[in-house]
Amino acid sequence: MIEFRAITKSFGGVRVLRDVSFAAAAGRTLGLVGENGAGKSTLMNILGGNLRPDAGEMRIHGRPYAPRHPRDATRQGIAFVHQELNLFPNLSIAENLLLVDLPRWPWTPLIRRGALARRTRELLAQVGLARSPATPVERLSAGERQLVEIAKALGREAWLLILDEPTSSLGMREAERLFAVLDRLRAAGMATIYISHALGDVLRLCDDVVVLRDGEVAGAGPRGEFSQERMIALMVGRSLSHVFPVRARRAREAPSSAGPATPAPASPPALEARRVSVPGVVRDISFSLAHGEVVGVAGVMGAGRSELARILFGLVPCDRGEILLDGRPVHRHAPRRRIRQGLAFLTENRREEGLCMEAAIADNIALVSLRRHARGPLRLLDAETLRGAVGAVREAVRLSPAAHDLQPVKTLSGGNQQKVVLAKWLLAEPGVLILDEPTRGIDVGAKSEIYQLIHGLAAQGAGVLFISSELEELLGLCDRILVMRRGEIGAAFRREEFDRERILAAALGEMRSAGV
Repeated sequence: MIEFRAITKSFGGVRVLRDVSFAAAAGRTLGLVGENGAGKSTLMNILGGNLRPDAGEMRIHGRPYAPRHPRDATRQGIAFVHQELNLFPNLSIAENLLLVDLPRWPWTPLIRRGALARRTRELLAQVGLARSPATPVERLSAGERQLVEIAKALGREAWLLILDEPTSSLGMREAERLFAVLDRLRAAGMATIYISHALGDVLRLCDDVVVLRDGEVAGAGPRGEFSQERMIALMVGRSLSHVFPVRARRAREAPSSAGPATPAPASPPALEARRVSVPGVVRDISFSLAHGEVVGVAGVMGAGRSELARILFGLVPCDRGEILLDGRPVHRHAPRRRIRQGLAFLTENRREEGLCMEAAIADNIALVSLRRHARGPLRLLDAETLRGAVGAVREAVRLSPAAHDLQPVKTLSGGNQQKVVLAKWLLAEPGVLILDEPTRGIDVGAKSEIYQLIHGLAAQGAGVLFISSELEELLGLCDRILVMRRGEIGAAFRREEFDRERILAAALGEMRSAGV
């Protein structure tokens, strides 16, 4: 249905696509994978009419297709569901779905509300979303917003659907719900291009796979010809047989009801929560994190994982209980005070909460460490020392050498943006890091580098609380895993007890372990 023939594109003499050729067929899902910067976004911008190729051509149903504007793609039946969803949260589902085609009474600007509601119900039924058309989008979960975007595409009678990282903000249940909708659309004859760094999802969902590396097709074919290991090797040009670092040593672990208790450590835990509660958010949370230990937090979306992180960092007041850093209570301290005491928090929303997108890379890295580099009675900034420290931490996180310090952080790929956030906290030299979805939306090469950084921090004695929706990385990186459900810690597993099925069962409420 859509064919790319030798597509080539350069920017300022730098070639980002070179002779890219492949096709997507009706009733099939094509997985498009590659590292950040491999050319996926550029290729999709050409397909969507935002960019024009320097050479090559596209064909739809065998006829030449050369869009000059995004509306040309829409008229041809091509719809995009972007990672950053294009919805108006203050408008209703119905108004978002039919914004450019609102049914009106003849010869008036008045909207036919009945017709609007009927058409919205028809579209929502196709994606299995049982919501009132009048529901404001701001009340929907991330997964429900994804389904609204797909319904919007169906309302425009799209035959080709492009999804960019559709599961990056979804929990396990919402992702499975999305997959079921995509399976139905494929069975109905729709062609889909599925762009994702979640290689397991690609193998679960897609019929065909295309791998891009450095702007070229490194491999293409039916799903059966690929494994995760082969896709990784094609993406990065080398094997990542040790994606997760091998821990040279393990911290002394906190006791768990899943096994015999271990003796209490001689020094206080790096971080400890004692019966922490916030009404309607979390209840009776108790756990400890030792220096040099990586503790994972698993659970489905809405389990309270991110909310717990924000409470520990002081962004949400703790209603009851105690929070301690190195044995000293901090539960009433503001985030600024906790940062000075060695606590760091990498938020899951790096674009809105973790970075100043318009500011330079160096300014973002230095953001929480300016006080440490102020000198003299007037507390003037020692710019030269700060510049050297920023350069050292840039090198530690392996930030792209092509990115210069004065470059706005918004111009970086997702993986390099995440490295800037990590660099910001590394410069502050924290004793405890709370990492909320630190690898969301980044490629496998950048993930491996972040895993190495986490391993290195733990080896140097930092305690790491690692929150993730990807069970594989929790199993590969952590010393212990705490499982949250409905605002409580329902189970805890030490590394020798890790079992995928048992952890999933605990997250879904099918088993329970009282002690942590």
